Amino acid sequence: MLRYLVQRMIVMIPTLLAISILTFIIIQLPPGDYLSNQVAELKARGEEAGLAKLEFLREQFGFDQPWWRQYAMWMGFLPTSGEFNGLLQGNWGWSFEHSKPVDEVVGDGLFLTIILNAATVLFIYIVAFPIGIYSATRQYSWGDYGFTLVGYLGLATPNFLLGLILLYYANVWFGLSVGGLMAPDYIGEPWSMAKVGSVLAHLVIPVIVIGTSGTAAMIRRLRANLLDELQKQYVVTGRAKGLTERKLLLKYPLRMALNPFIADIGSLLPGLISGSVIVSVVLNLPTIGPVLLDSLASQDQYLAGFILLFVSMLTVFGMLVSDILLAVLDPRIRLGGGTQT
Repeated sequence: MLRYLVQRMIVMIPTLLAISILTFIIIQLPPGDYLSNQVAELKARGEEAGLAKLEFLREQFGFDQPWWRQYAMWMGFLPTSGEFNGLLQGNWGWSFEHSKPVDEVVGDGLFLTIILNAATVLFIYIVAFPIGIYSATRQYSWGDYGFTLVGYLGLATPNFLLGLILLYYANVWFGLSVGGLMAPDYIGEPWSMAKVGSVLAHLVIPVIVIGTSGTAAMIRRLRANLLDELQKQYVVTGRAKGLTERKLLLKYPLRMALNPFIADIGSLLPGLISGSVIVSVVLNLPTIGPVLLDSLASQDQYLAGFILLFVSMLTVFGMLVSDILLAVLDPRIRLGGGTQT
């Protein structure tokens, strides 16, 4: 297992490097950049005072260089004349739109995004796992039909509409402030137990809204996989040998049916972030989703590039976690890569 972990972590290095190149190319695809757009806007207004400063910034950050030199400066492979010395040196870049370092722009938002998505993943698995097992082991029962109906409603209901409905009733019934991840009194204040409690209380609605569609999809996938395993010959043989239904279910078919369930971890984390952008705007959540949307619209490339790279790192990390769990769970997976006799 240790050798397998080392191999997987070594593979992550060129993977992340390739992702960083693709990310930089994507944010370079629209013509121009933030500073060039500002220069064009000032020229259109006839304001010549700030042109010299903007041109100086373009030269300082290498925007007048070829894209590959800009990428090397962004990563830290080449030195820059400004304060930004590259991601590999721990400098996340400069946000031109906000006129401050990227780490100051995404600091709290990044932390709250991680908390929100971790809570959503837990919600999806905690809810989907028992319901999927129940539906598969009681096929065509009233409970199975009921959960199937709820699953279809979860897949069909737009997240932003569900969010607005839950916000209204949470405010009417429980007195929670509308939107946000904490009460307005705690915004900008240092962390305390009261602030943590406010965040936990405000997490309920976003977690339910963002996790509803993922939970419904997980239930259907687990139900289908488990039903397929329950119809195989080894289950019939185990039942004929006198194994109890509970022991038979937990020891064999459930373990085999969990493979796709666990393999989805890699795609679940970035999918939650990208899929929650509209929800974050509607619910006024201080996450990095709206920040990414604004940075892409304004071509604030260092800010957009870092957020996209962060989401990609979540994908790679999620795939690593899913591969490790699959290797532990499924004995049919051979870590050595060769045929064993």
